Amino acid sequence: MIHAMMVEDDPDITTLLVHYLKNNGIAVDAVATPSAGLDLLEKNSYQLVILDLTLPQMDGLELCQKIRARTDIPILISSARSDINDKVIALEYGADDYLPKPYEPDELIARIKSVLRRYRPAAQKSAKPLLLNEAEQTIRHNGIPLSLTRAEYEVLSLLILHPQQTLSRDFLLQNAKAIGWESSARTIDVIISRIRQKIETDPKTPRYIHSVRGSGYKMAL
Repeated sequence: MIHAMMVEDDPDITTLLVHYLKNNGIAVDAVATPSAGLDLLEKNSYQLVILDLTLPQMDGLELCQKIRARTDIPILISSARSDINDKVIALEYGADDYLPKPYEPDELIARIKSVLRRYRPAAQKSAKPLLLNEAEQTIRHNGIPLSLTRAEYEVLSLLILHPQQTLSRDFLLQNAKAIGWESSARTIDVIISRIRQKIETDPKTPRYIHSVRGSGYKMAL
């Protein structure tokens, strides 16, 4: 039996889908909030996440991003939001499929099976070299916890949560709470240099954190 987790805050939809999926060989642990979903992912092993976008606490796109930073588990978006930007962002954040509501439960089952057919577990491919655990506020490099200052942790977390995106120094300054408001862009350069010393084989030729001339930094994962 397939074991999935679903984050959906509509109790009627939850009841319908949990019952229907169970009758078709898919056991579902359903929760209504992002925090509950992240807790379950820490405690249990799942083959798939079914994720709504309009949720309490945080937007489903942000939750998708947080899940992808922790694990390569397949993510199937199930949402009434039909804006093409939501679809594009969800896929950029690591979702594997996007199924707009309303739909027939049989289509959801077909999408689940299709996603799982395409998925190769981490054991069959290279493991992510940098793994963020926001609950424990730790980052592992090749499975080993990094020793980071608070500022280093926050800057590196932002880069991991925005892979392949260029983050400006101003963005990093504004979103890393451990860095004082009076700090300058040079502070970010110093922190990036310290992080590179801890994660790069050759800090002068970085593999992970790339400088983007005149713009900022980009994480290549």
